[in-house]
Amino acid sequence: MRQLKSLLMALTLVLFTSTSFAATLDDVKARGMLKCGSNTGLAGFGLPNDAGVWEGIDVDVCRAVAAAVFGDATKVEFVPTTSKVRFTVLQSGEIDMLSRNTTWTLQRDVELGLEFVGVNYYDGQGFMVPASLGVSSASELDGASVCIQVGTTTEMNLADYFSANGMSYEAVPVETNSEADAAYTAGRCDVYTTDASGLYASRAGYPDPSAHVVLPEIVSKEPLGPSVRHGDGAWADIVRWSLNAMIIAEEKGITSSNVDEMKNSKDPEVLRLLGVAQVGDTGAGYGQWLGLSDDWAYQIIKQVGNYSESFEKHIGPNTPINIQRGLNALYKDGGILYAPPFR
Repeated sequence: MRQLKSLLMALTLVLFTSTSFAATLDDVKARGMLKCGSNTGLAGFGLPNDAGVWEGIDVDVCRAVAAAVFGDATKVEFVPTTSKVRFTVLQSGEIDMLSRNTTWTLQRDVELGLEFVGVNYYDGQGFMVPASLGVSSASELDGASVCIQVGTTTEMNLADYFSANGMSYEAVPVETNSEADAAYTAGRCDVYTTDASGLYASRAGYPDPSAHVVLPEIVSKEPLGPSVRHGDGAWADIVRWSLNAMIIAEEKGITSSNVDEMKNSKDPEVLRLLGVAQVGDTGAGYGQWLGLSDDWAYQIIKQVGNYSESFEKHIGPNTPINIQRGLNALYKDGGILYAPPFR
């Protein structure tokens, strides 16, 4: 009876594998490289360093997927996309996933044919002004000129906020972060508005960051996360659980430094995550459900790190961007960062 049960389970897995792992994973493997849509340049999130190597917490999500698929986090081609064309580039198949500070909304998730697979940074829209303007609140911005990126949720949020508060403004449209920085620092607008994280990232790169003030008001919810195309649930699962693996690793205290010794943990969830535990009588681990090797999550943690390592390296308090964890702390540490159980 046990042998018959094992045989039926094995046949079920074969049928599941042959019908569920759709085209994207096959295409990525055949190409030998993941194509990831990135920002055109936002410090701490997605930006090439002086050596031309892409860095940032959005970049790390792409590297995590590459580590899961290939066992090599470097097998990523980063494709810079502006806010105006990012969705078209994904929809057309020019990239396999998008990971560049993009807000998860109803329209994008449903009407545009995208699938958001998680949140890697909880944010909100803010305002930055020159300290010399003497403004301490967004409620004092009536009549101001505002630099704003086209094709973003910030356009509607800006209009809603000013309308609700009986204020007017003059929009100064820009397409990229670098264009926004140039327009703002050149005095073409009084105010720069975007996600608060983006404002901190921009300010850190100015010659005198102290000459600019990020106002206290946060006027929207901006859950930022990676997305893929609708219609390939198997690929969406891989990207989703690559991010989840980084979050669970932090929760379980697994880091890039101790991941090898954690294979001896007594915690069953840790053993499942690292590919040590098997599923029933199949003789295989949990990677089979994703069409990946059983050590896929181990490779992510070993090569990229857990969520905290990525956050602290790129945007944390010891970086020029100097962002506190806040909402992006684990649920057990006062934040809302949370991943489903690995079982």
